[in-house]
Amino acid sequence: MAFATDIRAAEAGIQVRITAAYKALVEKFAQYKTYRNTLNELEALSARELADLGLNRSMIKRVALEAAYGA
Repeated sequence: MAFATDIRAAEAGIQVRITAAYKALVEKFAQYKTYRNTLNELEALSARELADLGLNRSMIKRVALEAAYGA
């Protein structure tokens, strides 16, 4: 005698998908805000202050990207 079982995961409803999209959007906005804040703060420093941190002007964008996105 054969016995078959069919188990399927319930498809995510529209509310679950909208909530997930909203959370992703909020997270992206928070990352961008971190990027802009870091960029603005580093750009406000003098060349001497940047040198004290071991940075130069050409590194500011990369450092801000790493701070925000971990890239």
